[in-house]
Amino acid sequence: MAYDTELADRIRDVLVGKADFTEKKMFGGLAFLIGGNMAVSASGQGGMLLRADPSASDDLCSNPGVERAVMQGRAMDGWLRIADTAIASDDELERWVQVGVLYASSLPPK
Repeated sequence: MAYDTELADRIRDVLVGKADFTEKKMFGGLAFLIGGNMAVSASGQGGMLLRADPSASDDLCSNPGVERAVMQGRAMDGWLRIADTAIASDDELERWVQVGVLYASSLPPK
């Protein structure tokens, strides 16, 4: 499955004007990076892949449509799948994109 180009455009609209924002195809989707660190991605598996503070995973996953991403058979703290239903409105999308941006911004630039 290819990533949702409409979702990618919506994410891009949220990120316009952010310093050090770049795009890169990775994980089968289109990733959006801040300082070379992935913040969010329009996922090739549908919805959005979000990078967040691993210690916040339990709290973030208590929201509807949010779960840990499974990579190589293991649920990963700090890597979350956000269902399309959880980012249907522009406000919801912006909220989740900001979570990823804040975490990526806290990491050393690559």
